[in-house]
Amino acid sequence: MRYFKITPVLLVFLVLFSCEKMLDPRPDNHYGDEDTWRIPNKAQGVLMDSYDKIMTQWDHWSGSNFLDAATDDAVTNALGSGIYNLGHGGLSNANNPIGNWNSAYEQFLKIHIFLENGLSDDIYYSLTDSLVNQRYRNRLKGEAFFLRAWWGMELLRIYGGIAEDGQALGYVILAEAHTGDDYESLELLPRNTYEECVQQITNDLDSALVYLPLTYTGNDAVTGGEQFGRASGKAAWALKSRVHTYAASPAFQPQGAFAISEDSIIAKWKRAAVTSYNAIVEGQLGGYTPLSEANFNPQVTPGEFIFRKHFNNNNMENRNFPPYFNGQGRVQPSQNLVDAFPDANGFPIDHENSIYNPQNPFENRDPRLDLTVYYNNRVFDNRPLEIYFDESTQSYGRDAAGYDHRNTRTGYYLRKWLASEPDMLNPTQPVIARHMHALLRRSEVYFNLIESLNEASGPFLSVEGAGSQSAFARISNIRQQVLSIDPDLFALEAAIAGKEAFRKFIQNERRIEFAFENMRYFDMRRWLLPLDEPVRGYEAVRTPDGFEYRGTDPGNEPVIVEQRNLGDPRFYYAPLPMNELIKNPNLRDNRGWSGQ
Repeated sequence: MRYFKITPVLLVFLVLFSCEKMLDPRPDNHYGDEDTWRIPNKAQGVLMDSYDKIMTQWDHWSGSNFLDAATDDAVTNALGSGIYNLGHGGLSNANNPIGNWNSAYEQFLKIHIFLENGLSDDIYYSLTDSLVNQRYRNRLKGEAFFLRAWWGMELLRIYGGIAEDGQALGYVILAEAHTGDDYESLELLPRNTYEECVQQITNDLDSALVYLPLTYTGNDAVTGGEQFGRASGKAAWALKSRVHTYAASPAFQPQGAFAISEDSIIAKWKRAAVTSYNAIVEGQLGGYTPLSEANFNPQVTPGEFIFRKHFNNNNMENRNFPPYFNGQGRVQPSQNLVDAFPDANGFPIDHENSIYNPQNPFENRDPRLDLTVYYNNRVFDNRPLEIYFDESTQSYGRDAAGYDHRNTRTGYYLRKWLASEPDMLNPTQPVIARHMHALLRRSEVYFNLIESLNEASGPFLSVEGAGSQSAFARISNIRQQVLSIDPDLFALEAAIAGKEAFRKFIQNERRIEFAFENMRYFDMRRWLLPLDEPVRGYEAVRTPDGFEYRGTDPGNEPVIVEQRNLGDPRFYYAPLPMNELIKNPNLRDNRGWSGQ
């Protein structure tokens, strides 16, 4: 853990020097400690840095990748990147491409310093109205609690795991700033249990809900629409839903001498179900609405995006457009992912009732497929993509792997979240697009509720305190909106088969709903799903009679693109940083990493 043996004055100087503009004017570094806690914008600047360090873009992970490229959903052509190595077993105590231990504790320290100094009576956030001044303080206090919960959950989803003795552990909880005489004793603190971390995060979110507005709207100086982007009550509810869903997941249940009863696990799922339901109702989140292309580059924040950051550039397009259109083809969706999308009637493509045709593989499919990937012969920037080998000319199309080494190896390019204006990456007149990074989506809360309902009571029963609808009823409603089908025959078939079959169905729906939202990496691990499935693609051949496809029929020989060397069970959990283990002998590592 990175504790700081420094004075508060130096800390504030460092924060203000590094803090970038996010919601308020950027503070400069020409002030001392006494001025920082006197001038409102300077005081807020300490807290704003914790916002600033939250990821801004979807593909912010090592090598400017989506984290999906370390799963069976995609590959990356950034072959030297940390995400490429992560997908091939390149994880260790000394090298974790997604590690956030030090950065999270840096944010904890800033948040604690703000809570101790930034809410004093000497800071006048309003010079004219004492009541408004107090409302400012209350909101900022709520934001601080939310941010502490956010960074706690970020630590928990990276490092939460099972120790060698079977105990479920999280991170070392620090609830106040430590910068002085107790420095050395802090170096010896053990990790708190996973459930203790859940309770700490929950307490912070409950505190945040006391002080935060549910949302930001209107012209009020404290809670008006200009403040949108800050933590809100809706965001606190949504994060609480995520925390409790993770806490009930199989990967984080203690084992051996620490094992808990099945009833206790069911109780955790019921807690997650009630929390998610309350998030929807008390948080006034609104109903589920299908994602659309209008959500990719909105000028106004959609109701779907509960907590978001925004950016105005064409960096994601530059990295992920096909190389012939001046992109780099960075992240390439897999056939594994594409096979997960059902047909237009909701049946899996290998189901006996499916209308899927492996030689016309992109027709009659779930509409979310076209929101997610580009494929052969789909129009991109006014030209059909040429991801094929031409049998007549014995040559490769301009977007196929054989034409340019940067071209897709799987046969797919990324569609989701990218702008689609024509000639966007024109070297002389590039187009800049507005993007939003949805850190918390309304749909996630609905899927958390559905998952928890099934685990707590099965497909057809409700849970007390979580509404009257069952998991089956709720997911059928979602699928009817997405697919325009009624009744949902496959959902009913899966539900009748029982909890386990319906669990797999829910997991698949979650996979395609949240593709390229950096969630599958964590979902696979919290559910202990197989991590070593090879990544597949497809090959298209253009003949005088049309296109022939190989690799699109689940019953035939696959086209293997990459192996995933992740068969060792230790890859379900991340190792703790080596330097922290060296400093602290009481800091127990996750199972499988001791001595690595």
